[in-house]
Amino acid sequence: MQISGRVEARKSSDNPEQDAAMASEKFRQQLRQEAEQWRSEGLINADQFQQLADRYQFEGLDRIARDRFVVVVLCLGCALLGLSVITFVAANWQAIGRGVKLLLLMALFLGVSTIGFYLWHLVPQASLQKNWQHRFGLGLLLLGALILGANLALVGQMFHSTGTFAELCLVWGLAVLAMAYALRLTLLGVLAILLMGIGYWSGVSYLVGLGTLPGIMLLIRNMPIAATLLFLPLAYWCRSRTIFVLGSIAVISSFEVVLQSFGLGLNFASGFLAAIAFTIPPALLWSFEDEGQAVHQNEEHQTEKTATFAPLARSLAIIFLVGLLYILSFHNAWDFPGTDLPLSQQLGRLITNGRSFLLNPNLLLFTVIAILQWINLARPQRTDRWRLSQTDALVLLVLVLLALLGFWHWSINPILELATLLINAVFFVMATRFLREGLAEGQRSLFWSGLILLTLQILSRTLEYDTGLLVKSLAFLLCGIGIIAIGLWFERYVRTLRNSEFGVRNS
Repeated sequence: MQISGRVEARKSSDNPEQDAAMASEKFRQQLRQEAEQWRSEGLINADQFQQLADRYQFEGLDRIARDRFVVVVLCLGCALLGLSVITFVAANWQAIGRGVKLLLLMALFLGVSTIGFYLWHLVPQASLQKNWQHRFGLGLLLLGALILGANLALVGQMFHSTGTFAELCLVWGLAVLAMAYALRLTLLGVLAILLMGIGYWSGVSYLVGLGTLPGIMLLIRNMPIAATLLFLPLAYWCRSRTIFVLGSIAVISSFEVVLQSFGLGLNFASGFLAAIAFTIPPALLWSFEDEGQAVHQNEEHQTEKTATFAPLARSLAIIFLVGLLYILSFHNAWDFPGTDLPLSQQLGRLITNGRSFLLNPNLLLFTVIAILQWINLARPQRTDRWRLSQTDALVLLVLVLLALLGFWHWSINPILELATLLINAVFFVMATRFLREGLAEGQRSLFWSGLILLTLQILSRTLEYDTGLLVKSLAFLLCGIGIIAIGLWFERYVRTLRNSEFGVRNS
């Protein structure tokens, strides 16, 4: 029978504990219920049921449920004990000496972190029994990171420090980042990036008021470089896509802030700034390459290569370009005034008055990296000629067009109508390319992304320009009918395509 065949197919694995550890608890519970029903209906015999029970360790499910209840009771009890200690200390806080306060704060942080590390890493038990302890220890480590921030704030109050909230978050984030590197924990890495992000965006608006702590002003002014050096190696160390995405967002957003900070002083060179802001971030992301050569050994002593983040970086570049093109497709985005100075005078003033901009380490470093990465994309690999692939050439063409439009509009001569028309054309081409590739490869994400972008462009142009309510109503009606019809057709097409592929594989 089919079920018996599936049971026999599962015999080929040689590691039952690994199968049980990889299977989720919900799946194992459902499998036990189904297996009991199969046995009662005679679809499998007692030996096959016992094989399933041994492989997925059905007898451990009750113990896991019992351990989870114990964890809940322990957490509730520890929380109440902690609240009682905190309340007692708060009631006598003024009467406690400064040294005793510091000792209490350090003891709380070290105690929680030590217990969390012990449960998370050092308990020598089987993997399934360790599961709840691992999660509980991870929670205690996160609690320890939060306690560290509270300790920093209380120490600042005790010593009457005049630091700002931004400085607190930045120092707190750096400390949690050190914990993430030491423990190789993605959760702490994400917390560190969020804390430093809060500190950065809180302090960048009043940069001149910072500097109570040494290096804080330098860190904020050079956050793109700092984020690259601090966050991206952690993404590889933890092999975390989440940290890579958050770190890339931190690098790109802080780079845009650096360019924006020069906007008032270099209003005569707004075209140069626009060209750099439009092109350098997506150029960096799209040309990013890592070979994934870092090799590690798993528990079975098999070598594995670290996953590359290059496809993820390219996805972020596409998201950046799509968002930028959508914003620039509105004519209001081009209404900002440019400069009336001739191009020669702009260059002269940029060389004389804009040296701090031209010599900014963030601008120099990322521009050089982008150029080198694109040269690496074009270098001979499979052929003897220097050339870009078709997709790389199209992306480069879009980047050049964006740079030329921004530079020409704000530095040479306003071209509002032409720029809006070209941007909408590029946006339309990108949406249709998503549709075509999604249809050719049967990928729902690409196809629906293209369809949504195309619909969004039509509706945005309808709402942007002065059209009557009847025209708007007709646009909404046609878009709705089109999405339903095309979506149903595509789902039927994908189902037919996959059925045909399945038939070819079986034949």
